[in-house]
Amino acid sequence: MNLRSSWVAETGQTREDTRLTQTGATTMLNPVQVRSGILPGSYSGQFRLSGFWMTNASAMSATVSEGRAVVQGEISQGVYPVTLPASQTVTFTPGNPQYGRVDLVVLRIYDRLYEGQRNEAVVEVIEGVPEQTPKAMPVPARSLPLYEVTVPAGVSAGNGGIPWATALKDLRTPVVAVGGIVPAEGPVAPGAYPGQYQDTADGQFQRWDGGKWVSYPAGIGGIIPASAGTLPASYTGQYRESALGQLQRWNGSAWLPAVPGPAYNDTLDHGTTSSTTYTPILAERAVNPLTVNFTAPPSKTVLIGFGARIQSTSPDHYAYVNIRVTQGTTVVLDSTDDERAAVCASEHNTSVATSVRLGNLTPGLTYTVTVVHRVVANTLNLKAGFDNVFVRVDPLA
Repeated sequence: MNLRSSWVAETGQTREDTRLTQTGATTMLNPVQVRSGILPGSYSGQFRLSGFWMTNASAMSATVSEGRAVVQGEISQGVYPVTLPASQTVTFTPGNPQYGRVDLVVLRIYDRLYEGQRNEAVVEVIEGVPEQTPKAMPVPARSLPLYEVTVPAGVSAGNGGIPWATALKDLRTPVVAVGGIVPAEGPVAPGAYPGQYQDTADGQFQRWDGGKWVSYPAGIGGIIPASAGTLPASYTGQYRESALGQLQRWNGSAWLPAVPGPAYNDTLDHGTTSSTTYTPILAERAVNPLTVNFTAPPSKTVLIGFGARIQSTSPDHYAYVNIRVTQGTTVVLDSTDDERAAVCASEHNTSVATSVRLGNLTPGLTYTVTVVHRVVANTLNLKAGFDNVFVRVDPLA
C-alpha cells in the first residue's frame, strides 16, 4: 500500500512514514514535498531570520548559530526536521596558492536507507574547487545550503585569513507552517498554489496568482503605490499611482491617466477667411488646422470649450467659430449646426466662446477636435479675422 500514515498502525511505523506525514513547519512546494528552509524568528523580535546565522570566529573559522529547519528529501523520502540547540564552529582549509575557491556551508542529512553507512544530521563545509573563476559545488541530496564562503588564493590563519566582511553570501531561506505568510529572505522561490502569501524583504505583501508573485494592492484590486516602482499590472482596469503622483489605469497594454485630460490647444496667430461654409484653414495663419486629440473617459462624456477673438467687417457681417469631432475617419460631430457655434458681428475685436457637451463616446479611443470657421453669406466676398483661437476638452464624470 502506498498511502502512508502516522500513529495508526500498532506496529511497523517507520522513520520514513513519520517524515512523509509531517504537517508542521512545512511551506508547500507541491502536493507531496515542502520547501527546505529555516524557521524564522529572533530573540529580540527585530530580525526575520536569525537561525543558523553565521559569523566569523577566527581567521579560518566561523560560528553557526542555533536554529531549527526542515530538509526535504526526494519525493518518497519525506522531510527531515532538524534542530541545532547550541552554536557550532566550522573550519575552512587554507586557500590554494594560485586560485581562489568558493566553499558551501550546508545542513546535511546522511540516511543509509538511501546512501552511505551513516544516520546523522550535520553542519558541513563542502569545499569548492580552486579555479580562475571559482564557483560553489552542487548542493548534495538532502541538504539545505546556508552560506557560500569565498576563500581567496593563499589565505591562511597566518596571513589574516578569510576577509569575512566580503566573503559571505547568505543563502538561507525561511519556511512557515502550511498556509502561513512566509517572511521571504534570500532567493525568492515560486509559490505552490494561488492564494499563497509572502512578505518580501523590502516590506511588500505579495500573493501568488498561479504564475507570479503579485503585490498585495494588485491582488485585492487596490491602487498600487508609487513605492512599488515598475510593478507590472495584473489585469485590465487596475489602478496605480505614478512616480509623479498621477492616478493611472491599465488598459490591457499600457498605463494611461485614470482621468484623461484636460486636452488643450491654441494659437495666437491671426488668420482670415471669406468662406461661407465651415473651413479649418485660415489665410495668413501658420497653424492650419488647429486641432486637439483626447482619449474618451470611462464616463463616455466630455465638455468641449472653444472660442476666438473675432473681427468682422460690419455689424451685419456675422462670423462663426465652431468644431468638428472625428474618430479616425468617422465624423462624430459635424460642424453644420450653427447653434453650437460662437458668433460675433462687430467691427471691433471681440472675444467670444462657448462649450458643447458630447456623450456616447467609446472609452479609451482617441478622438480629434478640429476648430472650423466661416462668415455669413454675402455678395461682397467680405472677410472676418480670427485671433487667439483655442479649444479645450475636459472629461465629465
